[in-house]
Amino acid sequence: MNTEIENHNTKAYFGKFGGQYVPETAMYALTELEKEYQKAKNDPAFEEELQDLLKNYVGRPSPLYYAKNLSAHYGQDIYLKREDLNHTGAHKINNALGQV
Repeated sequence: MNTEIENHNTKAYFGKFGGQYVPETAMYALTELEKEYQKAKNDPAFEEELQDLLKNYVGRPSPLYYAKNLSAHYGQDIYLKREDLNHTGAHKINNALGQV
């Protein structure tokens, strides 16, 4: 039996569910975006620039914080990945760079 991921095709469908359903007026922009993404994703210069932004703008790698009190309470070493220290906060910059 094939999984939904194995059924993925280039038309943005996963099996019989999901897909790219947008207003027709947005299709040209999305088609152009897809073309540019296909060019950029294998471009070493693009990857180098992305990694530079993640390191020097976002602040990656995110530091780990040893949660001493939680560790003592639960009897386990607990570390928190400090995504909140990213420039602008975690979800905003991760989403923006991921889309760019």
